[in-house]
Amino acid sequence: MNLFKNKDVRNAIFLGTTCSVSYLGVYFARNVLGAVSPQMIETGAFTNEYIGSVSSLYFIFYAVGQLINGVIGDKIKAKYMISLGLILAGVCNFLFPYMIGYENAAKVVYGLTGFFLAMIYAPMTKVVSENTTPIHAVRCSLGYTFSSFFGSPLAGIVAAALAWKTVFDISSIALWIMGVCCFILFIIFEKAKIITYGKYKPKKDEGGSIKILIKHQIIKFTLVSIITGIIRTTVVFWLPTYIAQYLGFSPETSALLFTVSTLIISASAFIAIFMYERLGRNMNKSILISFIASAISFAGAYFVKMPAVNIAFMVLAILFSNCAASILWSVYCPSLRDTGMVSSATGFLDFVSYMAAAASSTLFANSVSTIGWQNLILSWFAIIVVGIIVAIPFKKKKA
Repeated sequence: MNLFKNKDVRNAIFLGTTCSVSYLGVYFARNVLGAVSPQMIETGAFTNEYIGSVSSLYFIFYAVGQLINGVIGDKIKAKYMISLGLILAGVCNFLFPYMIGYENAAKVVYGLTGFFLAMIYAPMTKVVSENTTPIHAVRCSLGYTFSSFFGSPLAGIVAAALAWKTVFDISSIALWIMGVCCFILFIIFEKAKIITYGKYKPKKDEGGSIKILIKHQIIKFTLVSIITGIIRTTVVFWLPTYIAQYLGFSPETSALLFTVSTLIISASAFIAIFMYERLGRNMNKSILISFIASAISFAGAYFVKMPAVNIAFMVLAILFSNCAASILWSVYCPSLRDTGMVSSATGFLDFVSYMAAAASSTLFANSVSTIGWQNLILSWFAIIVVGIIVAIPFKKKKA
């Protein structure tokens, strides 16, 4: 093939494919709890509040892990961070369903799953951005961003077919396999010079790491990370329960609808980059249009209660919010390559994203019984409106 004759393209395909497949394992595992929640609640042994507290602790561990592992990822080779994270996460994910009788211990174990999974994304983004051209870095990031969205329908498919404990077992095995394969492939890539380390370092003459990142709009994209994190993580997590409780479908049907919905949502990564290219590679315009479309869709879900139409609006709302997230993770983060802090910055942005998700998961779970699902939709709409305001490209007045 002509593509493989170009060294840059060939290396990007090898590296991008490895990272995308590994990251699919990550998001398959992390979406399992949300996908099987209706089954777990139906047994009578679990409540919305308990599932919400487990997910919140997971998000906290994951968020803190992103912050810590992001910094470490700028200092330690990616092959160690990624492979070890996948394997250890698989161990904790496997243990969780067998520790249900010990509620607090089970929560901590599942939280540790999140911490270990947080060892993957930031180092992965760093190694891709530093070993491919900028345009290929975006394409590679697009690949594993798609994997992150596709992990939800994959978990839904397995949850619809198997008992909830078995789903945890399968996802754990997938993580172990990915961890071993990733380590072996990275060794091969290093020997083939597809991967090298230490090419980019922070420039001391630019006023320190914080000032460098502020120049690169880190404050604005921190807010974008918080807003999209709530939607892509917490709202998607509660989507199967929303479909079952608010729209009245059975747990089995809810799992199937969740699978179809998230399969459609997974296309947001490609839609985002298509829009970004058509808008002259303008990040601000792309994010603004995405948030506006998401707000309109949430409004539709609020006003229209007909199940089929309601689900359609909800899917579109999440899809367009995820378009903004795709611009953040697939375009903005790799663009920080020259700062030498891709892993640290990406880890920080993921940290704030999941801290927001952790807080909102418990809040949403408790709000269902007090304000109801419809008013919860209204709160999601309000969050996206804040995103619109953040995304507006205000111009600084000249002195």
